[in-house]
Amino acid sequence: MPLEPSAKGTVPFGEYRTWYRVTGDLTADKPAVVVVHGGPGSTHDYLLQLTELAERGWPVVHYDQIGNGGSTHLPNKGADFWKVDLFAAELSNLLEQLGIADNYVLFGQSWGGLLAAKHAMTRPAGLRGLVVANSPASYPLWLSEMAVLRAQLPPDVQETLLRHEAAETFESPEYLAAMRVFYDRHVCRILPWPRDFLSSFMEIYNDPTVYYTMNGPNEFHVIGTLKDWSIIEELDLIRTPTLLISGKYDEATPVTMQPYFDRIPTVRWEVFENSSHCPHLEESERFTEVMTGFLDELAERPAELVRPAGEVRS
Repeated sequence: MPLEPSAKGTVPFGEYRTWYRVTGDLTADKPAVVVVHGGPGSTHDYLLQLTELAERGWPVVHYDQIGNGGSTHLPNKGADFWKVDLFAAELSNLLEQLGIADNYVLFGQSWGGLLAAKHAMTRPAGLRGLVVANSPASYPLWLSEMAVLRAQLPPDVQETLLRHEAAETFESPEYLAAMRVFYDRHVCRILPWPRDFLSSFMEIYNDPTVYYTMNGPNEFHVIGTLKDWSIIEELDLIRTPTLLISGKYDEATPVTMQPYFDRIPTVRWEVFENSSHCPHLEESERFTEVMTGFLDELAERPAELVRPAGEVRS
């Protein structure tokens, strides 16, 4: 049975537990918006702004992926455990456990966008819409674009980053300060960082097992197990109406997101001119308007979501 409104708790995932939070009423007529956070190894906190959708009648489900936040932590598991298929299975299990597998929309941000797209490739009957926000379609593309963005940093910052990366001194205060220059340009341009964003940032470093194993020490130095992973060749399998979201200054550059636009048949792309990697925080009012517009179209005029050729809105 669907959960009561505004519920929090955990659901079983094999021998582990997945933490969730529901805002709104899962018994409402509108499909639930399931929020798939980034990382891998982050938490739901930085995406709490999406609870505003519940005020407009769309129930919202947040959850923490296994290994972080309120879900089961497994700091002794190695790289052979932390696989993409693990997180894909966890998402499918969550939908079933919450009783919403027959009627839902996925919102995936950053790594969560690849995970949500991978789920959509299976063409689940209950998936009504897909939002891929600030997400590369390929980590090799991501890495090549990171080189472009890093080359635009001040020379002294570049030198500091390279020196500490060669020495693998990623916890050095000097390295962290140089890293912050990149983050303030391409991850979140609001200063000081919003509380929800900072909460997720700190959660990663409270238990970096998943992030360090699969990604690496930070957003632009990806040396983990995902460094060669791509979903480009499988994007043709997606038949779900899809909304792409990115920021003008996003670390997920247009090059990294273009494959979604080229290969998903029913897709639209919204670019936020004053944002980087977090338009939901950096331009929250417009973000909510874009999201509710897409959700309303899903409910009222799904046949009209086929894009005109080359439609990218900013």
